[in-house]
Amino acid sequence: MGTITVNVKDDVEKEFRELVRSVHGTRKGDLGRAVTEAMRKWVNEKRQEKIAQEALKLLEQRFNFGKRLYKHRNELHER
Repeated sequence: MGTITVNVKDDVEKEFRELVRSVHGTRKGDLGRAVTEAMRKWVNEKRQEKIAQEALKLLEQRFNFGKRLYKHRNELHER
């Protein structure tokens, strides 16, 4: 388990601690669990943004499927 020391604005810290107390309680480790949950959510959101950007780049490249080699669908199937 890692340890991170960060500086956060007082008003954000106060609001976060109050919300953690109302959702999780005041047991030992509740604050750490809430921070871990927030970090995990942030990481997942950034990952999804990256995936979406890469997909958009692929769409912008366009793909040439070539020309049709048939005029009607029934030409594809021998009957």
